[in-house]
Amino acid sequence: MPRILITGASSGIGAALARRYAAPGTHLILNGRDAPRLEAVAAACREAGAGAEIAPLDLRERERVGAWVRALDAAAPLDLVIANAGVNGGHPQGGLETEATGFETLDINLGGTLNVALPCVSLMAARGAGQIALISSLAAYAPLPDAPAYSGTKAALLAHGLALRAKLKPLGVRLSVVAPGYVRTPMGGVIKGWRPLEMSADTAARHIVAGLSRDRDVIAFPRLMFHLARGAGLLPETLRALGLHGFRFQNRPRP
Repeated sequence: MPRILITGASSGIGAALARRYAAPGTHLILNGRDAPRLEAVAAACREAGAGAEIAPLDLRERERVGAWVRALDAAAPLDLVIANAGVNGGHPQGGLETEATGFETLDINLGGTLNVALPCVSLMAARGAGQIALISSLAAYAPLPDAPAYSGTKAALLAHGLALRAKLKPLGVRLSVVAPGYVRTPMGGVIKGWRPLEMSADTAARHIVAGLSRDRDVIAFPRLMFHLARGAGLLPETLRALGLHGFRFQNRPRP
């Protein structure tokens, strides 16, 4: 029975991935901080025939998270781990990011992701099997001025993930970095501004599942946005700033 761990599974891409992987014979471990929403996703997965359990814990608690991951793997080896949990960060009105927001974004997006992924790296490398996905963003290639900490964490996950992939591949462990563009999610829904080629969470999940099945190093989409984002880093600063000006945002207040 495949065992799949998905973090940030209470909504958005994480929830869509859980529903897409839900099938008879599969067991899902779903993490998120909102227990009622997480249980609703788990219930939908059970209706599809999958086994599903929830773990509403804060991924910033490194020792607790490491112990949890090791206990899960000891009960039965984890086959696939998708480290998806994250926050937007940025300033509510598009101003300068505060210290508090910046450090919180770093702790969640980078620290929380690695608190899950690195124990899995050790466990999977020891047995020579397993797959890990780190959810980055196209902002790793074209950093957003209104979300510097978010962009920085996603760039760090891209670099760290690709370096780890090179080390793990000879050991039989697969690792991919996922770099989505704009996706309609509750997290993304608080952002005002231009969101070209925005897609649904279900469509994003379909791209991710397909890319993981092919063991792609970087699963980036939409392809046009990926090529534009990657090319932005090669432009002089004046042209890059002009191109990114249309992507400035402000946060909508949550209802």
